[in-house]
Amino acid sequence: MKNQNQFLTCIFFLGFSFLASLVFSQNTVNSNQKPNILFILSDDHTSQAWGIYGGILQDYVQNKNIKRLVDEGTMLNNAFCTNSICTPSRGSILTGQYSHTNQVYTLSEPLPKGHPNIAKTLAKNGYQTAVIGKWHLVGQPEGFDYFNVLPGQGRYWNPILKTKESWSDGYDASTGKEYKGFSTDVIADLTIEHLKERDSKKPFLMFCNFKATHEPFDYPDRFKNLYSDITIPEPESLLDFSPKTTGRTFIGQKLEKLGQRWDNATKDPENWWTTYPGLPYPLDGLDSIQKRKKIYQKLVKDFMRCGAAIDDNIGKLLDYLEAEGIADNTIVIYTADQGYFLGEHGFFDKRMIYEESLRMPFVIRYPKKIKGGQRLDDIILNIDFPALLADYAGIQKPDYMQGRSFRKNLEGSTPVDWRKQLYYRYWLHHPERPAHFGIRNQRYKLAFFYGQPLGKKGTNEVTTEPAWEFFDLEEDPKEMYNAISESKYSTIIQEMKIAMLEERTKYNDLDEGSEVMQNILAKEFD
Repeated sequence: MKNQNQFLTCIFFLGFSFLASLVFSQNTVNSNQKPNILFILSDDHTSQAWGIYGGILQDYVQNKNIKRLVDEGTMLNNAFCTNSICTPSRGSILTGQYSHTNQVYTLSEPLPKGHPNIAKTLAKNGYQTAVIGKWHLVGQPEGFDYFNVLPGQGRYWNPILKTKESWSDGYDASTGKEYKGFSTDVIADLTIEHLKERDSKKPFLMFCNFKATHEPFDYPDRFKNLYSDITIPEPESLLDFSPKTTGRTFIGQKLEKLGQRWDNATKDPENWWTTYPGLPYPLDGLDSIQKRKKIYQKLVKDFMRCGAAIDDNIGKLLDYLEAEGIADNTIVIYTADQGYFLGEHGFFDKRMIYEESLRMPFVIRYPKKIKGGQRLDDIILNIDFPALLADYAGIQKPDYMQGRSFRKNLEGSTPVDWRKQLYYRYWLHHPERPAHFGIRNQRYKLAFFYGQPLGKKGTNEVTTEPAWEFFDLEEDPKEMYNAISESKYSTIIQEMKIAMLEERTKYNDLDEGSEVMQNILAKEFD
């Protein structure tokens, strides 16, 4: 009996040790798993409308799920795009390259066929890759095992999406499939459906790209009465009516143009390029101040209603990850392709190097590696995003990327040689929004509006005279005074001009093939 008990005891401990080793082994495997990546990208969802960056809208924005991400992750206070317009920014997010390198300058160029991107890189390293929603890069997506994307901007209601089987380059929607519902809801649901069908033994890179909050700023019926009985506070520079007000050197996209678009869509809906919610919206009989104020109220309310649908669907995506038990091993990023003017300087739209347009809101959650509730002040660019993803996937930064991983920054040890300034260039020239490049550091910004189309697609041939703008962001955070002629800044401006040339050399953006630019540069930087 004694021997039998000893035998049973031995068997018990052997079995326990075996099970323990299995658990340990499994935990070791899990701890070394490559993370899943859910990259949620919206269009124009500017930081003013996130409600987590302060500002006049913070008490009005519907953002419980954005706040949920922020509480559980790290938000970037100083993330910026390198070309503030949809197609080029998306090109940079995918390739880690400036526009002059990936050749996506304006709204009309696809990425060159065969061009490297982060989806291709991760796919070669065992990732399942997919993109659903807004693509906006003209040509067929490459590097994705699966795609189902809007043709061009797509539409808010009953969107049509195209897969590889129905693909044709350009924005023709005739070959796609219609999905009933509001686009933000549809895109999130399609994303979850695709993830449910994934191979759970492999990590995934999933781009969920919303059309929202792009013009015409539509929203689902559940938000149609949101803000209906209140007046939203106005930005300080709403009544900036002309360059004379602040010394800015260009006209810009003024709110009155949006009001005219509403009028055109009301009078001739069959021939206007889009439909807007809440029309008609009469502006007749108002003076210039009353008219601008009324246009602003509709723009900002529609924009926040549209953004509320994004927040709803972020919550739906996060809940899915929790239910699947993969939230801890999934990097979740939410960002927008650039910023947007919501009445600041009397503008709507983006494009310009001013803060509202230049700044990208960004939050990342990865419980295994990133502490929750943190804010990072380092200057981060959209060309850094794919390098970060490669880093977390255990891949050495590919040579084709001009950006740099900010993993160490997120994990609390910013490299001593991290950038102290950024370089920006906007190519889609129009005389009201001239082509320009510029440099920004933590305090100062210098911009050179060279005003030339340079043969880029979609540009206007009417040129503008070269002009400079300079802002002290500490004394003038709203950029309401162009201080380029202030003598107290002359030394700083000269130093920043030198730094601007250094940045252009660093990224090989030298306009070497343009005689007109060489002449302008020789004169302005002599």
